[in-house]
Amino acid sequence: MNKIKPWLSAMRLRTLPLSVSGIVLGSCFAYYNGHFKPLVFVLAMFTTIGLQILSNLANDYGDGVKGTDNEDRVGPERALQSGAITPLQMFEAIRLNVLIVIVLTIMLVWLSFGVSNFIYILLFLILGGLSIYSALKYTMGDSPYGYRALGDIFVFVFFGLVSTIGSYVLYMHTIDHVVILPAIALGFLSVGVLNLNNMRDIESDEKANKITLAVKLGLPRAKKYHYFLIVGAMLLTVVFSILYYVEPYNFLYLIAFIPLIIHIKKIKVAHSPSDFDSQLKVVALSTFLYSVLLGVGYILF
Repeated sequence: MNKIKPWLSAMRLRTLPLSVSGIVLGSCFAYYNGHFKPLVFVLAMFTTIGLQILSNLANDYGDGVKGTDNEDRVGPERALQSGAITPLQMFEAIRLNVLIVIVLTIMLVWLSFGVSNFIYILLFLILGGLSIYSALKYTMGDSPYGYRALGDIFVFVFFGLVSTIGSYVLYMHTIDHVVILPAIALGFLSVGVLNLNNMRDIESDEKANKITLAVKLGLPRAKKYHYFLIVGAMLLTVVFSILYYVEPYNFLYLIAFIPLIIHIKKIKVAHSPSDFDSQLKVVALSTFLYSVLLGVGYILF
């Protein structure tokens, strides 16, 4: 058990609900349109979870070997930082995880498209490769994009657009305008989680020369950026549910807005790293709840 605990910690299981939010949302809209396939859903979930774990392990490794994770950092102690896992062990685990994700991606694409949709097969294999590359290059390598204030863009694209629209296409074999606004809103909320993390670590990141968008903006403007992300996601969703109104159940997601509104009020008075750290779980779980309620709200009739 003592050997397993560091690995479970490094995988950061608490991040997994956020990572699958787009899959849940896209799958619900596909179900509403009569094209849901349970096995595709299961494989899409496993593939996404594999990518998220890969990202977490790579992040632990990249920040660990660069010395970014040190005594100044607030939050759960990382595996390399604690010495519970060696850099070599972590690197080998990353290689194994890459192999697992590749196998899962190929299985998912084959199950969804068979052999008759060459364009979509090629597109999703490319997206799978880009997803793996993005998971690795966030903190690993000589020029990781997470150290150049580009993490927000990648999170928006992959956690919002690719996850939601991509999962919908896996069932429908076509892109539909109905998933565009929810995908953007989910992308905003996902970036909000990253921005919270970066606001928490703003001082330690600056010392370690990890230039996140929060470091570039400074705390006051990073807070304003955060309000834009959270409020923007809520407004986009309201617009969506008005444009695509079917029945009152479509507004179930408003329940998830309650903790988000409380969260915004707490961020306004937040100053210390621990203030931001305590809100990470709130936004991550609220985002997952949001995706479930928005999706379920369109399949309850």
